[in-house]
Amino acid sequence: MEQLPEELHGKIQDLCARGDEHAQARQFVEALKFYWSAWDVIPEPKAHWEAATWVLAAIGDANFLDRDYVAGRDNLTHAMSCPGAIGNPFLHLRLGQCQLELGDADRAADELMRAYMSGGADIFKDQDPKYLAFLKTRAKDIEVPKKKWPFWK
Repeated sequence: MEQLPEELHGKIQDLCARGDEHAQARQFVEALKFYWSAWDVIPEPKAHWEAATWVLAAIGDANFLDRDYVAGRDNLTHAMSCPGAIGNPFLHLRLGQCQLELGDADRAADELMRAYMSGGADIFKDQDPKYLAFLKTRAKDIEVPKKKWPFWK
């Protein structure tokens, strides 16, 4: 995969670090200003660059933490078209949480299961217990086919 020029990569990292400082202080509006500035630095086509994945992850995380679930869902869904997003437990967790908060239980269950399958129960340890509790209500409905050994017979 092609790498961003070092100057652009450094600028994106600096802007995101400043956004992270504001996010840690729960100043999400300010954090988002820096994250969106970082987004603007990414060259077109943005979805081509790995940096787009982590910038949109930061934006979606800030949206979720600020309880803007619609923006979180939209930005995290967009992130899923960027390199390395599919299978990233954190992205699936946040997208599932946004979906659940918006009342889309089926999509929430799908995303939260993806988070669980790739990140294990630990991905839920610092989260509101309602998300794992919800997933458990859906996971019991999942049937795993029983196969005999040897499975080719």
